[in-house]
Amino acid sequence: MNSVLILLLCCHVASPVKHSLKYFFTESPGAQSIPEFVAVAIVDDVQIGDSNSVREATPKKDWIKFFEDHPQHLEWYSLQSHESHHFFKATIETLRQRLNQTEGVHILQRMKGCEWDDETGEINGYDQYGYDREDFLAYDLKTLTWIAPKPHAVLTKMRFDAHEHQFESNKNFLVYQCPDFLKEYLRYGKRFLQTAVLPKVSLLQKTPSSPVSCHATGFYPDRAVMFWRKDGVQLHEGVDPGEILLNNDGTFQMSIDLNVSSVTPEDWQRYDCVFQLAGVNEHIITKLDKTAIRTNWAEKPADMVTFISAAVVVLTVTIITAVAFVAYKKKKAPDDGSEQSERLNPQS
Repeated sequence: MNSVLILLLCCHVASPVKHSLKYFFTESPGAQSIPEFVAVAIVDDVQIGDSNSVREATPKKDWIKFFEDHPQHLEWYSLQSHESHHFFKATIETLRQRLNQTEGVHILQRMKGCEWDDETGEINGYDQYGYDREDFLAYDLKTLTWIAPKPHAVLTKMRFDAHEHQFESNKNFLVYQCPDFLKEYLRYGKRFLQTAVLPKVSLLQKTPSSPVSCHATGFYPDRAVMFWRKDGVQLHEGVDPGEILLNNDGTFQMSIDLNVSSVTPEDWQRYDCVFQLAGVNEHIITKLDKTAIRTNWAEKPADMVTFISAAVVVLTVTIITAVAFVAYKKKKAPDDGSEQSERLNPQS
């Protein structure tokens, strides 16, 4: 499955204290460029499997053996995807009628999962729905009730709350089953989940008058920071940081621009770009050097990374990760209302 997204994961380091297992479900009937339904499973920001409306859940290459040895995990994931697809489809139709939406593509999403702190043992479960890029419902583990941030979600909240038998089921998944799954995945994936990879850092510039971009690509995981300094002091003005974006190979990229219009030639040597990756003591420092800048306006060797090549990389990520990330940038939330959707368990 190919995609359209923008989100740009050698040496071994200690694993992060907090680990996470997330399931993203997205239904978008009528959309032209993406599948009607997509489900994605992610462990510590690494995709381990996906499924859509026309096939069973499929593990990613590194996880094939795990799911072959533990078929019950794949069966559970496939069942969740199958039930969610039909539940979401019915719910979208109910919401369209409730909100008098007669045309257009509408998106219903769900993110559920858990975080586990491997030092303190603390567990945090969450279950959230979104509709058309807005929060819709969120499950409160403390009160075992659903929270409706929008007036049009209240009716759905009341229907979800009425299914008392489902609350224990949902709580059991978020507090016990999900962390157990996560720990199993972490034990199996220890080799590749706990490996930090440093990036290649380049200086890029579109035109002689454009800002200079410090661009890092190929790093993993995505817990990284990047900034410009002058005389060793971090700059907060005249800089424009970008988002961390996902590459098609599972690594990440990011960049930060520096406005050099007021920087005199003799002052260029006073500036440098710093890249820091969480858990790695080694920082990458790149001096602001005109001779090292890769540009678009002059002919350069074919192996040089330009803004154009960077853009191509961005446009070749997997559709699943794209849909999941964009969707849950704001934690979407869905609605239910039909008899069919009520029969399906909205919890686990």
